[in-house]
Amino acid sequence: MAQQRFSGLIPPMITPMTGRDRLDLVGLGRLVEHLISGGVHGLFTLGTTGEAPSLSHRLQEELVSRTVELAANRVPVLVGITDTSFVESVRLAEHAAKSGAKGLVLSTPYYFPAGQTELKYYVDQLIPELPLPVMLYNIPSLTKVWFEIQTLEELTVHPSVVGLKDSSGDLDYFQRAVGLKKLRPDWSIMIGPEALLARSLELGGDGGVAGGANLYPNLFVKLYELVRAGDPSWHGLQSQIEGLQGIYDIGKYASRFIKGTKCGASLLGICDDFMADPFHRFRAQDRQRVRDILCQVEASRVGWQLGCSVSPEQNGSLDRSDAARKSG
Repeated sequence: MAQQRFSGLIPPMITPMTGRDRLDLVGLGRLVEHLISGGVHGLFTLGTTGEAPSLSHRLQEELVSRTVELAANRVPVLVGITDTSFVESVRLAEHAAKSGAKGLVLSTPYYFPAGQTELKYYVDQLIPELPLPVMLYNIPSLTKVWFEIQTLEELTVHPSVVGLKDSSGDLDYFQRAVGLKKLRPDWSIMIGPEALLARSLELGGDGGVAGGANLYPNLFVKLYELVRAGDPSWHGLQSQIEGLQGIYDIGKYASRFIKGTKCGASLLGICDDFMADPFHRFRAQDRQRVRDILCQVEASRVGWQLGCSVSPEQNGSLDRSDAARKSG
């Protein structure tokens, strides 16, 4: 199996929907074009931000096929295959390969937490069944299980395991994961939490899987480029990213970061903000709060373009505010 190294800015795509088990196909097309024109280095579908565990297997397959088709080999597409079922992970991986995806992303099985011995055995058994390179995905806040560093070290023996996406938010853990590149120089170690992107790159990381890039991909790509180049002007972009983080603080449940991102995409005219069951889209009051934050981000832009136009005189109303709600 020819291995591909994944690095740079690879956004975890939201899943545009217009109803239960129904993709927003027009919105998906807009989203893919928005991301690629923003300079991203790949696309990651069926991740946490994409609500993957809430989607039917049928919809997952349709989303993968459509995304690969829309990307048209301009950037690699990675597909999340995390599932409670070993067999379903293999099935989705095979579909991804047939569709033309270039890589897979695998977290720990959830619901029944596995010990590290069981987890390593699970991955050891699964990897030979998979037709594409695999990025491991550490997100213990949701799966309740870590890929512990010792386990990762033992998994470096698999040539088709090509790196790690870490969404733990623990920079000590991240730095220890970067240290595994001494064993596997070809590994990519990528960060999930976007507020930590710059620091992770300084620690030797290879890129980010930033949900906010669904809205402003060029902001995150530019930050990545500046940090890699050692240009201190990245600090100005970091403050804008920190401002954008406010959309993740609206609401009190863990779903708020997905709701905030989808609401923002709707306000920017990219796609509908319909949520997969059991979640609901933001109501008017929270939607206005997202609108206000996006307007502040847009008003603070310096030397880069967001892909949409907002001026302070508009009193918090985005130019393309609600067109996406009628798309698809």
